[in-house]
Amino acid sequence: MKKNDPRVTNGWAMYDWANSVYPLVITTTIFPIYFSTQADFAAVAQDQSGRAIVEFFGWRVLATSLLMYAVSAAFLIVAAVSPLLTALADSSGRKKRFMAAFCYLGAASCGGLALFTAETLSLAVVFYITATVGFAGSLVFYNSYLPDIATEDRQDALSARGFSFGYIGSALLLVMCLGMVMGAHRLGMDKAASSRLSFLLTALWWGGFALVPITRLPPDPGRAPGGEQEAGMIFKGYRQLARIWREMRGLPGLQRFLIGYFFSAMGVQTVLYVATPFATEELGMGQQALILTVLLLQIVGVLGAVIVARFSEAVGNIRALCTAVGFWAALCAAGYFVQAGWSFYLLASCIGFGMGGVQSLARSTYSKLIPENTHDSASWFSFFDVTEKLAIVIGTFSFGFISQISGTMRNSLLVLIIFFAAALFFLLTLRRKAVRVKGAALPPAAASGER
Repeated sequence: MKKNDPRVTNGWAMYDWANSVYPLVITTTIFPIYFSTQADFAAVAQDQSGRAIVEFFGWRVLATSLLMYAVSAAFLIVAAVSPLLTALADSSGRKKRFMAAFCYLGAASCGGLALFTAETLSLAVVFYITATVGFAGSLVFYNSYLPDIATEDRQDALSARGFSFGYIGSALLLVMCLGMVMGAHRLGMDKAASSRLSFLLTALWWGGFALVPITRLPPDPGRAPGGEQEAGMIFKGYRQLARIWREMRGLPGLQRFLIGYFFSAMGVQTVLYVATPFATEELGMGQQALILTVLLLQIVGVLGAVIVARFSEAVGNIRALCTAVGFWAALCAAGYFVQAGWSFYLLASCIGFGMGGVQSLARSTYSKLIPENTHDSASWFSFFDVTEKLAIVIGTFSFGFISQISGTMRNSLLVLIIFFAAALFFLLTLRRKAVRVKGAALPPAAASGER
């Protein structure tokens, strides 16, 4: 295969342009707000705080908790099948077919959300789950193309190009959707209809622009003669995770780091998923104000990621991570007392500033801690990916459950503080221990990642 072909590499990057509209429009902005509105109409009862209780296939549950449970279910499915998908991407020689299948599962599910009304709430939750599975599943195959189409010296630049395409494309569609929502009456629609149209546009944008990478990426070669049989491929990914777990026993520093990251991801990822429902339910924020806030977060987030990266260069990875985790714990504590108005916008700006720091630092630190002489970095990062998804499952489920039994989302923020405290504990112990980095035992100062 010819590498660094501009037609192929630009086509690959266009999938970021295509699919990034899903996390921004569906998981972060318009859908959670619309869900809250429709849940009020579909409510069969209210809790002591006046929040809507809805029926999900006969099960009565707090509406905001149901959305969190849906996120938990989606990422539990993805965590369970992720090793299988990784193995198939490596072994089957049919990754374009699998990438397209998951892509259009997600896009079609977004189209299904356009039918979402108070009467179809249960079905909409199912579509929300399958859309998330389609989004995350397609990324497994999409990411695996990077070393196939670009030489090592150009992979970083190509990956950054894809990220830039995704940021620009998702922001562009969100602005279009915001214009429809704000000007719905001029288009002869109400805000509910304009929101549903946004879901349909997300589906068309995702599925339509995905045709660019699907047509430009190299054709599937199929399984090589003498390759693994189907049964062997099915279990290969799970065997790889088990092997990584066994090898990690000889890397106690990496184990402590991964546990610390697990707890921090519980907190950070949960905050990102619950921020919009929290602002809607607890603070009574309007749709337009929230969408404008999210656009602000996108801009502040880029600035924050740059500053945090430079901070880590100055003080070291572990110190920077500890500072970032402590910052997030303080944000959760502030969130317990926040009210609508200037305090909310200040808190939102701080969240935007810190939202990329922990994740980007964690990935780069993990890459420094895994053995340098490994020839199986994909398996090590598959383990890292599964760890993050399981953290999202536990974090979002805990938030929804505590909110349901306590009567307010504010109490759930206290649990997130505990998650961040646990993460800080493991990261601080990491700084005082010798860590095996890149296959060699280093003294505590060097092993802390401060180099």
